Amino acid sequence: MPDTPPLAANFTLIFLATLTVTLVLRLWLARRQIAHVTTHRAAVPAQFADRIQLAAHQKAADYCVTRTRFGIFGLVIETAVLLAFTLGGGLQALHEFWAPRLDGLFYGVAMMFSVMGISALIDIPQSLYAQFVIEEKFGFNRMTLKLYFADLAKQTALGLAIGTPALLLVLWLMAQMGPRWWLYVWLFWCGFNLLILFIYPTWIAPLFNTFKPLEDDALKKRIEALLARCGFASSGLFVMDGSKRSNHGNAYFTGFGKTKRIVFFDTLLNRLQPAEIESVLAHELGHFKHRHVIKRIVLMFAMALLFLLALGQLMQAEWFFAGLGVNTQNTALALILFFLVAPVFTFLLTPLMSLLSRRHEFEADRYAATHASADDLIHALVKLYEDNAATLTPDPLHSVFYDSHPPAALRIARLTEAKQAT
Repeated sequence: MPDTPPLAANFTLIFLATLTVTLVLRLWLARRQIAHVTTHRAAVPAQFADRIQLAAHQKAADYCVTRTRFGIFGLVIETAVLLAFTLGGGLQALHEFWAPRLDGLFYGVAMMFSVMGISALIDIPQSLYAQFVIEEKFGFNRMTLKLYFADLAKQTALGLAIGTPALLLVLWLMAQMGPRWWLYVWLFWCGFNLLILFIYPTWIAPLFNTFKPLEDDALKKRIEALLARCGFASSGLFVMDGSKRSNHGNAYFTGFGKTKRIVFFDTLLNRLQPAEIESVLAHELGHFKHRHVIKRIVLMFAMALLFLLALGQLMQAEWFFAGLGVNTQNTALALILFFLVAPVFTFLLTPLMSLLSRRHEFEADRYAATHASADDLIHALVKLYEDNAATLTPDPLHSVFYDSHPPAALRIARLTEAKQAT
């Protein structure tokens, strides 16, 4: 049955209705978060009363409220940009600009980079405000304007160097591989992501930060003993100069296969005691032992396959293009439209992804309680909550939707149970 104008009109209405519901829900959740955190600002929760000062608790509340309010502004801008690109005719205008000048694969790359470039230019003022106003106000910013724009230049150059050949190959596969192009694109995309994971620690990360081997011999021996107990092999223990950008602290694994390395922010090492650092690392080792990274990669690859299958169907449908304000059908426009509107239709999956992440955090905490000290991890977490101004009283429903880590009170309670069980 051929596509008809009513189909396009109906899809426009479905898109607008879904966008409206998603926007209202996200705004409502943000308002709930602000109200809940503000209501509980006056007193430190009982289970933290002997560990965190009221001033620190109120700073965390104010930081959370400020960021959430700014997030509302960003959400409105994001929605306006999406409508401008689609029903506002932005993509159609870009097509009319590039089509007479370029064709084939280079037309597609120009279209993709135009959309990404315009979006980036719109995001830069918001990013500057977040970094140099909000983060500065709460004492977290260590970045200079010079470093900010140097990072931006490096990210842009890296994106062009890696993204251009990748996009050219994706568009070529979509055009040349026939009805099963989605399978070839998916295989390439999986391999590409695995390659990035492999080269990131040694080739990409050093472009932005300095990594030095851990020099504290006592701490190094302690960590190496933990690694031996847990059966974990890495290519080294490194300290990253995170303090040149922020006062926030963290530790993480990076790399894939033999390139795995353990990285500590210098801010984390300066704040925590050796036993607490060991417990934080034991938590990260719990992610490794439970294969959380592999599980997430597999899930990401499975979702990518489903998305590509859906795109394969939609790029043949005239109503998909016309319903989103585009009067021309081609591969590049289909790809751009799909990735612009997919977040609108998949937003309700957000709490499921957050739930999975929180379960992984609980599993990693239990592992840490078994192979290190639950008390030390609790002490470390409380310090990190305080240092990072993480609110102790998030709105429960907002947390269900967005939080990749369990709320502080619940996480500490579970760790206390794990300590008793151990």
